[in-house]
This record gives sequence, structure tokens and C-alpha cells, in this order.
Amino acid sequence: MSEIIRVVLADDQGMLRGALAALLSIEPDMEVLATCSDGEEAMRAVNRDPPDILVTDIEMPKMSGLELAAKVHERYPRIGIVILTIFARPGYLRRALDAGASAYLLKDRPSEDLTDIIRRVRGGAHIVDPALAAEIWAAERDSLSGREREILRRAGTGETTIQIAKAFRLSEGTVRNYLSGAIAKLGASNRTEAAHLAKEKGWL
Repeated sequence: MSEIIRVVLADDQGMLRGALAALLSIEPDMEVLATCSDGEEAMRAVNRDPPDILVTDIEMPKMSGLELAAKVHERYPRIGIVILTIFARPGYLRRALDAGASAYLLKDRPSEDLTDIIRRVRGGAHIVDPALAAEIWAAERDSLSGREREILRRAGTGETTIQIAKAFRLSEGTVRNYLSGAIAKLGASNRTEAAHLAKEKGWL
């Protein structure tokens, strides 16, 4: 009998999450341990019962898929991480690989590709969607620091310097310094443009 591959799914779209769970559940060698709607819920599920494979989207509430991947990889390096996303951007792919992802798959691929990739990742393979494989070598490397990214992400949603400072328990001057650094690295004229450019590059 084949080894059962235990999977945790994380995606904030309920219909897709349910469809993926149903797809994997009919495979005789796969078991879905948990389906999660945000990164924090997924992290709790992984901590509660570490799976063989984590399949996660990138954009989710509370904790992004890339943040989730980094935490899971650091804590449970044996878990294979599959990023399943709509973002066909080399910047996201590079960050996913840096976070410890074993595979990066676009959501417009045939559904059977996911089950095949899960099996291959369980076997130790590293897989990049063919649509992005060539582009990653020409992609500009993310130059933002972790704190710059966090602050710029909040600024991009319209939060003020005061609100961001309170959220991170920093002085307003420190927040402005981080924003200035991010703006300069992106060659932008203001925080809004910087957030937009970073998003386009796949840095946020």
C-alpha cells in the first residue's frame, strides 16, 4: 500500500478551498488534515498536527502565504511547501523560494497537476511553474528589508504614519525613515507609488 501523504490546505477563497480539498480527498494516497482560510489558522493546524505537505495561497488575511511558508520551513524543514497562486510574477516566485517553498504553481494549471506536484515534492523534488522558470533569472532581486516591507504594505492600504507607528511600537520618525528607505530603493516619489511598484514587482 502506498504511503499516505498528509496535507494542510490554506486559501482564503472558500469555494476554491473546498474544491481543492475534494480533489485531494479522492486520491487514494492523500489525506487532507485541515483546510484553513488564513495564514494564522494554517500555522495553528501545522503546529497541531504537522503534515507532509502544506499547500498555500500567497495573499491571505492575518498572515500571508509567504510569511507562513517561512515560519513553517524554519520550524518544520521536512514539510514540503507548495505555493498555489494567481501571481505570475518573478518577484513572488523568488520570495517563495527564499521562504523555503518546494514548488510554485499557478492556479490556471490543470487540477491534476497539483496532485502530481504534491507527490513529486513529497519525493524531494523542487518545481517551478514553466511559465515562470525562465523569468526568475532576469528578475530584479527584492531589496526591501523585512521591516520596510511590513511598513510599506500598511502604508499602501492608507494607514497613516501614526497608525503604523502604534502598530509596530515604533516612533513616527523611525517609521518615516523606513518609508524613505523603501521609497528610495524603488525609485518612487511617494509612499503610495512605492507600494504600487513593490506590489507590481512581487515584493509585497
